Amino acid sequence: MSKDSALSNLELKPSDANIMIRFVGELNENLKFVEKTFGVKIFQNGNNLKIHGDEENVNSSKDALKRLYEAAGQGTEITKETLHLCIQDLDNKTNNQEIKIKTPKKSIIPRGKNQRIYIDNIKKYEINFGIGPAGTGKTYLAVAAAVDALLNEKVDRIILVRPAVEAGEKLGFLPGDLSQKVDPYLRPLYDALYEMLGIDKTEKFLMKGIVEIAPLAYMRGRTLNNSFIIVDESQNTTQEQMKMVLTRMGFGSHLVINGDLTQIDLPKQIKSGLSHSIEVVKETDGVGFTDFSSRDVVRHPLVKKIIDAYKYFEEKTGL
Repeated sequence: MSKDSALSNLELKPSDANIMIRFVGELNENLKFVEKTFGVKIFQNGNNLKIHGDEENVNSSKDALKRLYEAAGQGTEITKETLHLCIQDLDNKTNNQEIKIKTPKKSIIPRGKNQRIYIDNIKKYEINFGIGPAGTGKTYLAVAAAVDALLNEKVDRIILVRPAVEAGEKLGFLPGDLSQKVDPYLRPLYDALYEMLGIDKTEKFLMKGIVEIAPLAYMRGRTLNNSFIIVDESQNTTQEQMKMVLTRMGFGSHLVINGDLTQIDLPKQIKSGLSHSIEVVKETDGVGFTDFSSRDVVRHPLVKKIIDAYKYFEEKTGL
């Protein structure tokens, strides 16, 4: 064994054999996944594991295996998503159980340091910006916080806003009235509500106006009291639109503005309202900012690699 390599033992004490079956996976596929991810070798002998490899990778893989074993012990089905989440953000081992948002259909636990900061900021500040790439959980967690606030009677309604600007298409070419045209661009918000409240309850809240899906244009001239307002894809607002949104907030309201500055679909000559507003209000007391990066992506691990590849290419070529 070289001086840079290490060997570590992990002894497991499952209460029944099914836990180990879930833990290792069919044909040991879960252990093989951890081996491939961290570049280590795992040797299993019954309930005992030996992990061999670079010392840092051995320690990281051991932490991942402990999380995986804990999930198996809770009866969780070990899917590819479970595996990815068990290995994610191992540099920040703060107990995720400290923050849990309970909704009627499921409990949501922030994954990683920045997701925890984001939820903490939403609790602490009345206006929050979540900035970073797709797949980092910005929209999903904001909807969870909004549902929690509504069900605990901290607000009277949820208002979900998204600018109808899209890459390569114009709304005029889409069928239906304005509401029907905008609906596809609000689908991620609908999907999150359905997951947390269920379809029936979501539709009931929509009918009663307790949950409102509002095109950005419908916000002008309104003052929104006792509301939880989420502006999604805000990088596609103009400066005037963003100022209008920021000044709609009334008493007892919370405003969360999410966006990805690398995915701006506005015409080249128009500056994003999100990037402009960050410059304007970044020193303002009472406004929270959370910056997400590719490390926070909770989708397929290739998504993180693709984001990093694009960033590297743009920095190298200036394109």
